[in-house]
Amino acid sequence: MSEATPTLYKGLVGVYADVSSVSKVMPETNSLTYRGYAVQDLCEESNFEEVAYLLWHGELPNAGQLAAFQAEERANRALSPALLRVLREIPRNAHPMDAIRTAVSFMGAEDPEAADVSDAAQRRKAMRLLAKLPTAVAATNRLSKGKEPIEPDPSLPFCENFFHLVFGKVPQPEVIKSFDVSMILYAEHTFNASTFTARTVTSTGADIHGAIAAGIAALKGPLHGGANEAVMHMLTEIGSPEAAEDWLEGKFDHKALVMGFGHRVYKNGDSRVPTMTKYAEKMAEVVGDRRWMETSRVLAAKMMRVKKIHPNLDFPAGPAYYLMGFDIPMFTPIFVCSRITGWAAHVFEQAADNRLIRPLSHYTGVEQRPVPPMSAR
Repeated sequence: MSEATPTLYKGLVGVYADVSSVSKVMPETNSLTYRGYAVQDLCEESNFEEVAYLLWHGELPNAGQLAAFQAEERANRALSPALLRVLREIPRNAHPMDAIRTAVSFMGAEDPEAADVSDAAQRRKAMRLLAKLPTAVAATNRLSKGKEPIEPDPSLPFCENFFHLVFGKVPQPEVIKSFDVSMILYAEHTFNASTFTARTVTSTGADIHGAIAAGIAALKGPLHGGANEAVMHMLTEIGSPEAAEDWLEGKFDHKALVMGFGHRVYKNGDSRVPTMTKYAEKMAEVVGDRRWMETSRVLAAKMMRVKKIHPNLDFPAGPAYYLMGFDIPMFTPIFVCSRITGWAAHVFEQAADNRLIRPLSHYTGVEQRPVPPMSAR
């Protein structure tokens, strides 16, 4: 096409914006990999803290490195009294993602290294975010119900501490494992909308808190992170496996979007789905309630049969979180507690070889014209 009408790639579909060594979907195996490791293998052989270390340092930790990483995270979990006062002022009917975005901005304002964007300082700030975000998410949830926040427990591992912060108790190991798997699967996914947003902000020279706050804003949308919430709202609206096919037919009749299905990257199915489904099924067994998984099974089978569309990670993650006891508005904030690892890895990478991200747009408005006097308007 001529320069006057350039080729446009709406949504940047098919455009390579940069190089990255953080993650990749391997087409030959249809597997999402973190630093070369398939996520389904990491879910079975590692835990979320090891994966966080892997994303930030490029290799899995040895015992000493993991112990040091865990000790630093545990030492930084507490929120300042000032931030807790801010969270108390958030309207109770506000979406938790708005509260968490505000919390991250406030963390940036009060961080002692706020203005330091060196790699070492950014990494220290990333650790503080990793440690404090679960505390902020849990505090926001409890305050919205008129309950007092619970202090983090430095004796507990990352996932166990999160349940302690939300519920005041640690569930059985099967629940912790299912949650840990979800955190690994949500940790990173190449140049998705929120990650690209974080990289764009980083490219301006902004600090990591600004980049993460922007990522959270992008993640809130129902076409991105908010889809796990939408999936569970969908399942509760359907109500039972028996009603699923008729409900779906109604969506087909109106050409409506069915949440939790399709993915721009995966053409043969989201490689994360089998693993998350396995652990969602385990949650159904633990709780003794198969309604949501059976409803999901009917929906997935009909979507594949009629539309040839596979489910994505949000489809099994939504009911898994619900069966764990989490309120639906918490699902995307939990995603934030995981994805901070991937976002931070990309912030480090962008800053290490930075160039301002500034694409072009093809103008289709009116040509330049004079401003008419008021009497002629």
